[in-house]
Amino acid sequence: MRMLPAAAAGVSHDPTLADFGHDPWWLIIVKVLVIFIFLVVITLLSIWAERRVIGRMQQRPGPNRAGPFGLLQSLADGVKLALKEDIIPRGVDRVVFIIAPVLSVTPAFISWAIIPFGPMVSIAGVRTPLQLADLPVAVLLVLAASSMGVYGIVLAGWASRSPYSLLGGLRSSAQVISYEIAMSLSFVAVFLYAGSLSTSHIVAAQANGAAVGSWFHVPSWYAILLLPSFLIYLVTMVGETNRLPFDLPEGEGELVGGYHTEFASLKFALFFLAEYINMATVSALATTLFLGGWRAPWPITIWGGANTGWWPLLWFLGKVVIGIFIFIWLRGSLPRVRYDQLMRLGWKVLIPGSLAWIMLIATVRSIRHSNGGSAAYIIGGVVLAGVLAALWSWDVSVERKRLAQEAQRQADEEALAADPMAEGFPVPPMDLPHYHGIGVAPSPGSPGRGAPLPGGGQQPPGSTAQKEVTGA
Repeated sequence: MRMLPAAAAGVSHDPTLADFGHDPWWLIIVKVLVIFIFLVVITLLSIWAERRVIGRMQQRPGPNRAGPFGLLQSLADGVKLALKEDIIPRGVDRVVFIIAPVLSVTPAFISWAIIPFGPMVSIAGVRTPLQLADLPVAVLLVLAASSMGVYGIVLAGWASRSPYSLLGGLRSSAQVISYEIAMSLSFVAVFLYAGSLSTSHIVAAQANGAAVGSWFHVPSWYAILLLPSFLIYLVTMVGETNRLPFDLPEGEGELVGGYHTEFASLKFALFFLAEYINMATVSALATTLFLGGWRAPWPITIWGGANTGWWPLLWFLGKVVIGIFIFIWLRGSLPRVRYDQLMRLGWKVLIPGSLAWIMLIATVRSIRHSNGGSAAYIIGGVVLAGVLAALWSWDVSVERKRLAQEAQRQADEEALAADPMAEGFPVPPMDLPHYHGIGVAPSPGSPGRGAPLPGGGQQPPGSTAQKEVTGA
């Protein structure tokens, strides 16, 4: 157990790596149980909130019968899933089929071990950080856990022996690989600024703004300092969790239900639980790495006790709830994209953009550490402005080319409508006389004699039959 000096008892104390590893065994068990209960409760509330918010967006009430405001609806659905018949299709790999849901949900729980909920607090007389564990490479643990989670989805699709499930599993593996690269690259700039991969250290690094020279004061949150990294992370966290508009592995329109089509009862519930826990995980990670962690936002920081005691837990939960709301809002607002659009965004936009941003940040930090002073930020600003100008110029040229092609296409369509033979295509005129039942030549033979018929004989005199015109 690590005791604080008396002088520090009334002020905020940021946990460090030295504060971990001293908790008694019973406190570790309590933290594990609290995190487990918290994730189950936040899953139930997230499902309820999603149904209520989307219901309001679609001008309908949503769940409002089970419990006050329908709060018990998610619990009732969970009990219903648990009591359903657990059907295992014939011919599947039973071992892999059973392990896949567990392998999908377990990494979602593990990731929360390194998420800081608050500063040092006193629990039953023991000073301990509001965090289960911390490592010098804690963020890599989250990335590794998310990588393991996709194995559950892939194995679920493979073990089901269903084409729909298999395609869903393959989509998920390609999607997670693509967007996890971009997500990892978005963290690099944070690591360069914070100088550590420890989550508690990254939160402490966002405690106060930094003075740039003597004429400018920048804010402390990396969501502002490293805005491109934050925006890239916002996109990748939707792709990582397979949520709309990037829920291609569960495309109901073409894959029935995706990788979990053949699962029922508790196995399906585990996949459902993993999805919503992952939503909370990436929201908590965004809070920790970009939004100051458990620290209060301005203007709450005007109050001196905002970042002490148990109050930071409230600020942390508020930021996580905002992140979950973004997921719900996107689901109710955007349609599903095509798979080629999803891959193009990841490989051609997010990854190259992340690499360019990392190079810029590394250059600025290198000049800054070599006593470059404010010149580093001036150079970085000029380079960034040049990159943005180049991107704007490229976008303008692409838009002009698109408009020119559209105008040319419309002109071609108008010319073709005016003259079907304008492009030399052998299209016969559409107003030939025989289209209107009008003959163009008299039948051969004398006026008083009928024309010869194809099978022999003659046409009766005075007949009005005419020769067929084909336009050839």
